[in-house]
Amino acid sequence: MPDRSADLVLSNGRIYTLDRERPWASSVAVKGGRIVAVGGADAVAGLTGPSTEVVDLKGAMLMPGIVDVHAHLMMGGQAELFELRFSPTARFKALLERIGEAAAKAPQGSWIIGGQWGSDLLPKLNTLEALAALDKVSQGRPVMLRDDTYHNRWINSEALRLAGVSAATPDPEKGSIGRDPATGAPTGMMIESAAGIVESTIALSGHYTEEMDRAAMAQAISTLNSYGVTAFLDAAAMQPILAALKGLDDRGELTAWSVSAMPAVEPSFMFGIAGDELIALRDQYRSAHARPDFVKVFLDGVPGARTAAFHEPYTEDPIVGCCFRGSTIVTVPDLIRWVGKCEKLGLGVKIHCAGDAAVSQALDAIDVVRSFNGPTKLVHHIAHASYIAPEDIARFAELGVAADLSPFLWYPTSFLEGHKQTMGEARALRFWPNKDLLAAGALLAGGSDWPVMPNPDPWNGIEGLVTRRNPSGEFAGVALWPEQAIDVATALEIFTINSARAIGLADRVGSIEIGKSADFIKLDRNVLETPADEIADTKVMTTWFEGRVVYERT
Repeated sequence: MPDRSADLVLSNGRIYTLDRERPWASSVAVKGGRIVAVGGADAVAGLTGPSTEVVDLKGAMLMPGIVDVHAHLMMGGQAELFELRFSPTARFKALLERIGEAAAKAPQGSWIIGGQWGSDLLPKLNTLEALAALDKVSQGRPVMLRDDTYHNRWINSEALRLAGVSAATPDPEKGSIGRDPATGAPTGMMIESAAGIVESTIALSGHYTEEMDRAAMAQAISTLNSYGVTAFLDAAAMQPILAALKGLDDRGELTAWSVSAMPAVEPSFMFGIAGDELIALRDQYRSAHARPDFVKVFLDGVPGARTAAFHEPYTEDPIVGCCFRGSTIVTVPDLIRWVGKCEKLGLGVKIHCAGDAAVSQALDAIDVVRSFNGPTKLVHHIAHASYIAPEDIARFAELGVAADLSPFLWYPTSFLEGHKQTMGEARALRFWPNKDLLAAGALLAGGSDWPVMPNPDPWNGIEGLVTRRNPSGEFAGVALWPEQAIDVATALEIFTINSARAIGLADRVGSIEIGKSADFIKLDRNVLETPADEIADTKVMTTWFEGRVVYERT
């Protein structure tokens, strides 16, 4: 008779399965990395043999691993290992102090790279006075600091010199160089595609090495596992990222399911082949756990820099005037062509849309493709589905488009304060209509946008979805559009089975069901019984991927 013994049996737990047919169980058995039994003690009876590992959960909560639909792994790992980190709420003086400390330790000529300064600081940093202060503390070292959106950079005079940027340098297409209104001298503020000028300067200098890339990717996977993430979508995967993920999988070191979105156009902050040339190589980077199944389109920028596309104008500004609404980067015909092409190739499309006009344009393009192609099993994403015209909310469900809820900013932040400066308070506060999207039947998926968010901790985001308050205690007593709050159970679905559906892995991950991958996390509390304002304190005690422990809290 064949051996029925399981490799692993977890018992005596409170197992939240995310399977609506059987939401709770006490035991689960695993064989060959797959779930073979779920239920009570009777479900696993007879599956224990001499070689079976038996884990007594002692009443702890077990649930499926988190599925993060929007992360940037290479950048996240680099930020943790090699860059200066500070909170977006850090004020100007504190920011300068941190740069001064780093400069005192850095070898002469070496780059100081870090982030993230808050969007609300942009007006202050975009001055010659701020540049002079940065130059003073950086002691001749070139400095590049990313903002809290990762779309913009603030650099010092030495970095401007190395990048060849002067008053005579023209603004790049789809970007701008901050300039003093009186003299035209650059302030060190590099907006959108202008950020690519300094990023490419750093890359060409040899600052990044293959060893750093490998270390960064390994660090990123380890970090994700520590927060309970067992599946993710890398939201802008250039060739080195695809290669690193497949390399990890080939060596048996990829401890999460990986889906990647290949950029349709080379982003300003990353370099290499993109579009058709990169897509043509996708099968070279496909492996058991690595799937390059999406294409990324950046449709607009960010509200804090007035580069997101809106239906209504921004607040009046000395540079852009009184009626500026922003603009999209890709035309409607080109976006239609991209969506249609991707559907023929069996690829989903993840479209960055920070402004409501960009959301409308993306939905319009998908609507046109739907009218020609008819229904599809592919799920396209609108990433950062944060500002949405009310009439567009129902279209998400009608068109089968997922709302990629990232980053974790469903509560007051310095990021939001930057939006108030450019949009006015009333409009800025209508941020993330999550409950309205749910009521309309839209598929909501959870993404961290790490390292735009400093870490990919989902529990911070889950608390924010439920309370609409800042879990850190900053902006105490203030809730952001509290009518859009949702319950804990729905938030857990968003970060598990919903996200699995969005990235095409619902047959393998997202719930604890027979036949699925044995990806579990044990928590230090039952989050369904935890006070809402304590959810962010949740800790992952153990993470299993395909039935093996890949993280354990010590």
